[in-house]
Amino acid sequence: MAHLTLKTSYSDLVERLNRFPQGAPPSELLNKILKVLFSDREAQLVALLPIKPFTAEKASRIWKMDLTSTRKILDTLAGRALLVDIEQNGIQEYTLPPPMAGFFEFSMMRIRHDIDQKALGELFYQYLNVEEDFIRELFTRGETQLGRVFINEPILSSENVLQVLDYERATEVIKTARHIGVGLCYCRHKMEHMGKACKAPTEICMTFNTTAASLTKHGHARSIDSIECMDLLQKAYDHNLIQFGENVREEVNFICNCCGCCCEAMIAARRFAILNPVHTTNFIPVINNQLCNGCSKCVNVCPVEAMTLVSANDPHHLNRKKALLNEERCLGCGVCVRSCTSGSILLKSRAKRVLTPLNGVHKAVVMAVERGKLQHLIFDNRVLFSHRALAAVLGVLLKLPPIKQAMANRQIKSQFFEQLIRKIPV
Repeated sequence: MAHLTLKTSYSDLVERLNRFPQGAPPSELLNKILKVLFSDREAQLVALLPIKPFTAEKASRIWKMDLTSTRKILDTLAGRALLVDIEQNGIQEYTLPPPMAGFFEFSMMRIRHDIDQKALGELFYQYLNVEEDFIRELFTRGETQLGRVFINEPILSSENVLQVLDYERATEVIKTARHIGVGLCYCRHKMEHMGKACKAPTEICMTFNTTAASLTKHGHARSIDSIECMDLLQKAYDHNLIQFGENVREEVNFICNCCGCCCEAMIAARRFAILNPVHTTNFIPVINNQLCNGCSKCVNVCPVEAMTLVSANDPHHLNRKKALLNEERCLGCGVCVRSCTSGSILLKSRAKRVLTPLNGVHKAVVMAVERGKLQHLIFDNRVLFSHRALAAVLGVLLKLPPIKQAMANRQIKSQFFEQLIRKIPV
């Protein structure tokens, strides 16, 4: 049994990845994926990196390596989109993104010849689509998830428009972004290597702000302006794609344009519907049974199979059908409204507004509390024993009964915390 407990640089890297709220369950498939992306030496070094953004000087101290060699390794990793390099107040910093949304997607956002993308796509398919552990871990733990759906803006009525906040609009994300990049859709690119891709557009995966700046700098995404990005958004609307983006109100870093057949978020939304794996919009469709003619167009475009056809129970037309909505599954995206030619589907506001974290810091902390990983965010330097000791204390606190964890969760989500983190540089 000794071989089962043997520590390697890749097992150390897996352990490091799982200190972040969005981790990756250990698996032989995961090890194979990491071996395609990282050399043994790179895995060993990356496993030592902190969760929070860090400078080359800090990495140099952690690695016990001279600064020039450290910078060369960090820049090499950033050049392969395994790290994201960002500039904060004139200081160059680096961060290790989670596997998703992160370096898994980045590895497939352009055609590359430095790695075997076909082999990688097949491994991703087995790890994400055949095995369920990763997708279940990513999308179903806790109340706060990594992504949310944006409303299909063109179908909003004049009444609906008044109820949509700026951060709920993909157009607003595009207009306010400092940097914008577009790359290949990771999901459809992966499915292409499996011979399962649909005909939806592929160069339509949008990144923004710090993520876009890094990906476009190294050629993993193409830099575009807001006008072209608006055109791509309209193209996504025209193909009934769902806008699935980062679950924050400020500094959104990605919006994927998802199909129901290839995209991980939509597959998770169907597979684990009762666990609410994707945050919905603040709208829900309402069907007018008198106007519905049972044409099934709404059924065909729904990415999560929330619409079905049932008997209309019309004694004068025994074969007549009508659409029926499963509200527990519905994302509130609005593509059903767009597809309806009889005018029988309208949107209404949900009874309870969906809560969206303020920014990346807020989201990470709330997710960490819900997943029992808060200690990793607070005490983030693995090389200091005192930090690890304090992390262990916090680990005990996070194993308290659920009601006490819920109290901590409410404090994290409080207005006081939100005002506090507004003052923290992100």
